[in-house]
Amino acid sequence: MVDAALQALDFITHELMLFACIGLLIGGIDDLAIDCIWLADVLRAWIGGRRRTGAPSIDALPAPQSPGRIAILIPAWDEQDVIGSMLRSAVDRIRHDDYRIYVGVYPNDPATIAAARTVNSPHIRIVSGTLYGPTTKAECLNRCWRAVLEDEARDGMRVKAIVLHDAEDVIHPLELALFDRLIETSDLVQIPVFPLADPRSPWISGHYIDEFAESHGKQMLVRERLGAGMPLAGVGCAISRDAMAALADVRGGDPFDAASLTEDYEMGLRLNALGRSARFARIAGRPGGSPIATRAYFPNTLDAAVRQKTRWMIGIALAGWEKLGWTGDLAEGWMRMRDRRSVLAAIVLTAAYAGMLCASIQWLLGQPMRGGAALQALLGFNSALLVWRMVMRAGFVAHAYGVRQGLLSVPRLFVGNLIAIASARRAVFAYARGPVAWDKTSHAFPAELPAE
Repeated sequence: MVDAALQALDFITHELMLFACIGLLIGGIDDLAIDCIWLADVLRAWIGGRRRTGAPSIDALPAPQSPGRIAILIPAWDEQDVIGSMLRSAVDRIRHDDYRIYVGVYPNDPATIAAARTVNSPHIRIVSGTLYGPTTKAECLNRCWRAVLEDEARDGMRVKAIVLHDAEDVIHPLELALFDRLIETSDLVQIPVFPLADPRSPWISGHYIDEFAESHGKQMLVRERLGAGMPLAGVGCAISRDAMAALADVRGGDPFDAASLTEDYEMGLRLNALGRSARFARIAGRPGGSPIATRAYFPNTLDAAVRQKTRWMIGIALAGWEKLGWTGDLAEGWMRMRDRRSVLAAIVLTAAYAGMLCASIQWLLGQPMRGGAALQALLGFNSALLVWRMVMRAGFVAHAYGVRQGLLSVPRLFVGNLIAIASARRAVFAYARGPVAWDKTSHAFPAELPAE
């Protein structure tokens, strides 16, 4: 009986480890290819002298040729804790003469409406409707878009760009000035998103720091380099008025898919399919300074992080596959595959951790795991890829946040994996049940705004 149990444990361990090793190898080579493209671009920039002169600053960009109003759309459901502070800071800090903030609210959310109305400014318009919330962010954004059209008709003008933000965002003072310049040559402009370091949650909230530092420091640049569609982050992004109108025409009037949980992601890919140009802009606010970016606190509890990433997985990996398919060239197909691998990656990670647990039990029992040369080679190569991955991520985090956060990114990789596994499980079951409502998380706004 004991021998049979040990043989069964050995078989389970071997199969789990083999499956995990093959999956991790594929994912690791995929990530390594992105790294190689980025490193090749960095090397070319160094040879050409561009890296030595630092990132360009906004002052080096041509002045806008045709100044115009910029509309900021902010969907707000149950945001009474942050919307007032966010709007107040935006009005106080934005350095642009012509803009209007459209705050989408709901008639059954009087607390958010009251908080928004505490900020008295001609730059703010509160947009309500007849639907009770929560609906989806996309439905709320469509109402804000229709309000923009109403203002255009009433004022006899045409806005220059549409900017998307969330109710907890800290908007950079020069953001609109940057969009005013770049939107004249690109239909879509995305600036970096830098999550704020939350001292209350260095592990859960902190893992967003790691992911965005690498994504917006490398991966988005590679997407742009390859000419693939640029998914919007939903915040800190601008879409030209003409591009929004084109998307609205294709969709029969409303530019955002009201049934989507990741309307920002889909919009970027749909605009690319329409032949619209996109740019990921890492532009400094001053020579030698940090990039103009959006900053915000991200979820700081396990439940909140899992719920947020569940929404992302449903919208991108599951519904995105169904709605957007695999159209496009080789580069576009590769990027969509990377976007949609999250659920499968979570399965591979689960197998890897389960295999490690079984192998540990075998070791404690004094029974070495059955392997072979092939499995040992896979384990060795994957270990090397893991070390490379940790070094790369730590480097990007340290560059953006300092050495301490860079070092913390190494153990936080494990935290991020656990959140991904829990989110994938929840996403699959939620998607199987049918349409998902706006499952938002609670937000906080910083008491002390970050230095720009």
